[in-house]
Amino acid sequence: MTRSAEPAQGDHRATYREVLAEPRFRLLFSTRAVAITADALRITTFSVLVFSSTGSALLSAVAFGIGFIPQLFGSLLLGSLADRLPPRALITGGYALTCAAALLLALVRMPITASLGVVALVSLATPVFHGASSRLVAQSLEGDAYVLGRSLNNIAGAGAQLFGLALGGAAVAALGPRRALAVSAVLYLGCALAIRIRLPRLRPGEFGGAPGSAGGDGGAVRASLQGAGLLLCGRTVRRLMLAQWLPVAFVAGAEGLIVAYAGERHFAPGQYAVLMGCLPVGMLVGDLLVGRLLRPRTRERLVVPLVALAGLPLIGFAAEPGVGVSACLLLLSGLGYAYNLGLQRPFLDALPQDGQGQAFGLLGSGSMTLQGVGPVCLGSVAAGIGTGGAIAVAGAAVALTAGWILTWHPPTSPVPVPNDSAGSENSPEQHACSPPSQ
Repeated sequence: MTRSAEPAQGDHRATYREVLAEPRFRLLFSTRAVAITADALRITTFSVLVFSSTGSALLSAVAFGIGFIPQLFGSLLLGSLADRLPPRALITGGYALTCAAALLLALVRMPITASLGVVALVSLATPVFHGASSRLVAQSLEGDAYVLGRSLNNIAGAGAQLFGLALGGAAVAALGPRRALAVSAVLYLGCALAIRIRLPRLRPGEFGGAPGSAGGDGGAVRASLQGAGLLLCGRTVRRLMLAQWLPVAFVAGAEGLIVAYAGERHFAPGQYAVLMGCLPVGMLVGDLLVGRLLRPRTRERLVVPLVALAGLPLIGFAAEPGVGVSACLLLLSGLGYAYNLGLQRPFLDALPQDGQGQAFGLLGSGSMTLQGVGPVCLGSVAAGIGTGGAIAVAGAAVALTAGWILTWHPPTSPVPVPNDSAGSENSPEQHACSPPSQ
């Protein structure tokens, strides 16, 4: 059973006040913002701890990114649990697990490889409780309220990440890296307690069926692999996932070159930080403008132009501009990130009702993984043609992605969602690929 495609075409414009009036969303929103702050604090502090212990820039970089790539494997192997288990237990357990990991890193002096292993293992479970949280949001908000809920999460997430990075620097300077890790553990603990106390215990029917329904008679791993296969074999879901993954991955690759670009151009010390802040500022402004001022159908029609806006300004880096022009180009690119809002309702409407949690987990983990791969690939390009040229290549790749989206999503109409959504009982897309062999 899936949502009907008809509500996705409605043009009622919700408000942020309506979204925040929903108690369940307000709880999930506030705890997630605190958790993102804790994530940024933990990641940067752990990276500092590894560098201070080893003096290795490589290991420090590995420590910074070790929590990203394993998420894809966690989504593929464990993602079905987001639909099979009660969300309160999953979300509480997820925050408690990250709290325990942060405390372990803070209190126990382990070999570096063991510390990296702890972070990687915890990240395997991240898509499960994130998927459960996203599914609960989708069930709590309807229509345009759901899109604005995603917009609020984007805005708060960007702000919380910036605050967490600043808090991490201050905490390390004042307390040292291990005590700073303990601060992140306290934040995670607060999130776990808030969910455990304030989120009602939902009966099986309230979160999509009895436990185990998403996986049939198979185990969690088999059910997760089958569910991911069915999602990715459905053309509509696959296209909408790729449309959300690819532009972000290419722009993240360009963002990863900003420090090197500033160094090559001999910008004054600290100016790279100004450039680094331009993309998230553009993202915040774009989400506010597109989410608050435009009607749902208009947002969906503007997906292709906004993707193009995310990429085309980056091509200007081929001319190796100075600080002022570079900042303007990055701000414009950040505005284009709002294209994602036009894809939220069509993506939700295309999902099977009993697989939403896994789909959201796969969407997030795939995005995180590609954002980790993007800088590596663009860094290799920069080694051959320079950072300005590599950033321009990233912009051209985003523009080409906009052209690909245009082939199946003309700007004269909203994003197409078939009446038989991928994953519905009668959908031909669900059977386009066979499940993995058993």
